[in-house]
Amino acid sequence: MQRRTQEGKRHGEEPASQRKPFWQSVSVGVSHCGAGCTLGDIIGTWIVFAGGLTIAGMSLWPEYIADYVLAFTLGIAFQYFSIAPMRGLGVREGIVAALKADTLSLTAFEIGLFGWMALIPFVFFPAGHPHPDGPVYWFLMQIGMLVGFLTSYPVNVWLLKAGIKEPM
Repeated sequence: MQRRTQEGKRHGEEPASQRKPFWQSVSVGVSHCGAGCTLGDIIGTWIVFAGGLTIAGMSLWPEYIADYVLAFTLGIAFQYFSIAPMRGLGVREGIVAALKADTLSLTAFEIGLFGWMALIPFVFFPAGHPHPDGPVYWFLMQIGMLVGFLTSYPVNVWLLKAGIKEPM
């Protein structure tokens, strides 16, 4: 049975006057996911660029691999350190909860970003696309992060409504 405070709210719950509107909770959740994705993408991009890695003559494919692996690792870590303390979970349960909360969210984010990244060499700059050592590349990646935000938003709406992800 949930304890109630003098104000009639459940123990640990914010008063209604202090709760954010739902769209703001979703936006914060997407931004939290996007932080792990963005950091993973920045690190992965530099690793691929510095290593001169290519598949089929393109750096795009290794970037997808490195970016996703790093974004996933960082995203799950970020979620774990948010969810486990809020729910009072142990390590195993916290990791499982983080995987449930962030796998779909970060995958949706990366799908939007990766779709944008594919447009750069195949549509916008087929003769020679920008590289990470120049500002044009990072400007275009910022747009890609916004696209990732938009593709991840509906997934985060569902995750929050289903109670899989905690409102922030």
